[in-house]
Amino acid sequence: MKPNESHIIARILSGKDEEFSYFLDTYGQQVFALIVRMVSSPEYAEELTQDTFLKAYRNLGSFAGGSRFSTWIYRIAYNTALSALRKKKEEVLVIDDKQWERVSETEIDEALDDDSESRVAQLRTALEKLPPEERAIIALFYEEEKSIDEIAHILNQSVGNVKVKLHRIRKKLYILMNQEE
Repeated sequence: MKPNESHIIARILSGKDEEFSYFLDTYGQQVFALIVRMVSSPEYAEELTQDTFLKAYRNLGSFAGGSRFSTWIYRIAYNTALSALRKKKEEVLVIDDKQWERVSETEIDEALDDDSESRVAQLRTALEKLPPEERAIIALFYEEEKSIDEIAHILNQSVGNVKVKLHRIRKKLYILMNQEE
């Protein structure tokens, strides 16, 4: 946690509610970016971002400081978006087991590191096909550059579980990108 954040939290808890704007200004765009990647709708993401900050404000007294504030707010955002999405019916993506077995790590790395226009377009299309939880993991790791430990804390999962999920998602992205060809 940034050094002054604990002081800001103390002031908010003592009645200076207007100081909560610091957290909106500091983390608002990042929270929105995570949620929009999960829900794929900027309008819906705005609503869920507001819900996230409202929950954070209401529960600010429960923030123990055991993690960074950013990790705590990301966890609230992730859970808020996930809860909202569970109310909607998502189509399930099925990938043949034979495809899983044929893919090597080298192929995945080469495909995901290729920044040609066609590969980037394939990646974007493939990302849209992932379930919201998987899009969130990709966004946190690659775009927000969160560590595996931080992602595990945000998702309330073990480090090993996050590593396995990240590995599987990368493989799934590779398969989806190659289905587009």
